[in-house]
Amino acid sequence: MNPAKELLNTSLLLSLLVFRFCISLDTISPNKPFKDGDILVSKEETFALGFFSPGNSSRRYVGIWYNKVSEQTVVWVANRDKPLNDASGVLSINSHGNLVLTNNLSTPIWSTNASVSSTNNSMAQLLDSGNLVLALRDSQRVIWQSFDYPTNTMLPFAKLGLDRRTGLNRYLTSWKSKDDPGTGYCSYGIYPNGYPQLFLYEGRTPLWRGGSWTGRRWSGAPVRITNFVSPSFVDNQDEVTTMSGLINPKVLTRLVLDESGAVERLTWNNNKWVTFWSAPKDCDMYGECGPNSYCDPYDPNKFQCTCLPGFEPMSTHDWNMRDGSGGCVRRQGASTCRSKEGFVKLARVKVPDTSIARVNMSLSLKECEQECLRNCSCTAYSSADETRGGIGCLSWHGDLVDIRTFANAGQDLYIRVDAVVLAQYAKKNGLMQSKSMVAILESPRELDGSTRNSDLPFFNLSIIIAATDNFSDANKLGQGGFGSVYKGLLDNQKEIAVKRLSKYSGQGIEEFKNEVTIIAKLQHRNLVRILGYCIQGEEKMLIYEYLPNKSLNFFIFDETKRSLLYWEKRFEIICGVARGLLYLHQDSRLRIIHRDLKASNVLLDNALNPKIADFGMARIVGVDQIEANTNRVVGTYGYMSPEYAMHGLFSVKSDVYNFGILLLEIITGKKNNAYYHEGPSSNLIGHVWDLWREDKAMEIVDSSLGDQYANEISRCIQIGLLCVQEYATNRPTMSTVVLMLGNDTSLPYPKQPAFILKSTYNSRNRSISEGANSVNEVTITMIDAR
Repeated sequence: MNPAKELLNTSLLLSLLVFRFCISLDTISPNKPFKDGDILVSKEETFALGFFSPGNSSRRYVGIWYNKVSEQTVVWVANRDKPLNDASGVLSINSHGNLVLTNNLSTPIWSTNASVSSTNNSMAQLLDSGNLVLALRDSQRVIWQSFDYPTNTMLPFAKLGLDRRTGLNRYLTSWKSKDDPGTGYCSYGIYPNGYPQLFLYEGRTPLWRGGSWTGRRWSGAPVRITNFVSPSFVDNQDEVTTMSGLINPKVLTRLVLDESGAVERLTWNNNKWVTFWSAPKDCDMYGECGPNSYCDPYDPNKFQCTCLPGFEPMSTHDWNMRDGSGGCVRRQGASTCRSKEGFVKLARVKVPDTSIARVNMSLSLKECEQECLRNCSCTAYSSADETRGGIGCLSWHGDLVDIRTFANAGQDLYIRVDAVVLAQYAKKNGLMQSKSMVAILESPRELDGSTRNSDLPFFNLSIIIAATDNFSDANKLGQGGFGSVYKGLLDNQKEIAVKRLSKYSGQGIEEFKNEVTIIAKLQHRNLVRILGYCIQGEEKMLIYEYLPNKSLNFFIFDETKRSLLYWEKRFEIICGVARGLLYLHQDSRLRIIHRDLKASNVLLDNALNPKIADFGMARIVGVDQIEANTNRVVGTYGYMSPEYAMHGLFSVKSDVYNFGILLLEIITGKKNNAYYHEGPSSNLIGHVWDLWREDKAMEIVDSSLGDQYANEISRCIQIGLLCVQEYATNRPTMSTVVLMLGNDTSLPYPKQPAFILKSTYNSRNRSISEGANSVNEVTITMIDAR
């Protein structure tokens, strides 16, 4: 054959092969199985499908991720609850026309399980929207799509909600952890009962309510991101769904339900994912202020819960202690079905839970008012749609639950009140009652007429026994040197944590009184709230708010659970604890030194936000007082600063030392007082210091954190070492620590830390035990009186 012709034929053949390969990049056909290592890429190369192993896991999953994003970002997982243990997986179209994943034994692991009318007529294609579709080749009819079975991510043009014709309900579910995409405990989607609304659940417990559709946005998420997504809502006989369109096709954006139970809108910008919006935040937890009240997060000096007009706290004790979960009830003597009654308008609010609300889209707002006024059971009304000046009528006929204020958005809610309350607010707004049936309240904060005092409620022992089922082991949350902590449930369904001091505890009546006195005066989002106390016979108990995620050490010192704390969450915890300490040292009415900060004394709420607890060892010092001393050293071995352990001298810098240890423990996942390394240093601080001087500090970082945030983690290690320097004068204050955590300015080089060598553990001059319990105690004889 002519060499030139042969070369031409070869070139044509290669071109054909390349062309055939390119057009099949985004499809799987019956005669072409898809194996581990193959990559399916959408037409415009926006998304890719293949096998992957998440985080530090070695298990294999089939997933979809962004193809051109440097940080692998998985948006959908097929076999999320049935991982493969090796790379033998094959994704193919079987004889029934379904997409099926099999292992090395040809055992089906996952399948689309769609009804296909004919065999050998299916193909799977990955679209540039990120949607994997199974379609019939002859008619192009889609018979299955990944958008109908989302995992933790909602992409533009994907729907959430119910298909009323088929019963298919699309909702997000969180991953179990960064290393495990299995179905987690949190879910997010449309709750169709009553007037449909968005809900975030943890199990069956509602965490946050995105609210109902207002015509422009969801009522619980008033900030609309108009520059790149356009949300929409459909509610008809066929479906009740929501979808976000993409205004700018070049923008990569996604809505994610993360492992901690937060919903986030993220956008890819400057080679990183930027969070534009997230929930829940302040005042967002469902029913935080109980029924017939609302939550206002904008005044840090005021209790955030306020009763609605015409209502008063159900429990004055709880309200005085800034616990609004019990909500409010109608004021005694109030009547709401007589003449001359009307409505007070609350402006800029998230309207109450619409699960049992009534809706009539044919009524105007004025007609809605008259309809509600004619029905004695109607307690409030609002427009269903805020477009065109407000159309449709939403009315409530019972308790009003989960209301909050917004600064510059929200809807108008009209609360039914009797003639007395109506007259009060009409007079306040300069209105004549005969001219208007609606009194206007533009700022809901004006309603706060409740009074408070600093007295801490006393709980009768019988109440605590009933709440804890007589301190049953099933309700036991944990145990320390002070005694035990139990979960309790009061008659009003309020969950509590009961700290029951053991009669053999080193924490005696002095520490008990100290904790009651100090913490009752403190209010900060990063400090645990005390609800009351109980003293009866030999029983000494403190009643706290219940925090479901226990303490920080429950996570960071557990090989499995600490993987749930990815770096961003650990950094949030670090910053939260720092802000809590700063409040104690500088911003509260009293200057307080905690003296026993450690992982077990940092509790975590639903969203894993930190709250400093256990103030039994805390001390109040003068606002201008720099340091103090004691002849009774109390604390936990491995956490006490050297000047405090050796000389009884404590200051705010003692807490800074504790914070430094805690920071290093959070980063490494190792305990300082139980860590022994083969080398000259016996504990965590010493080993980190040795590695730091050799520029190898990242070697000790918890492996589950990966290396994506190496620079930020390294900076935090340096801050931790600055906090544990041997001499207190060299350590930064907490205000400086907060500043260092919040910016990228250069840091000073840390000096020699204070760490204890193995040989000193059993020093005969010390009586401090090596346990993790407080109180460890040393008595010191001081020569110079102070």
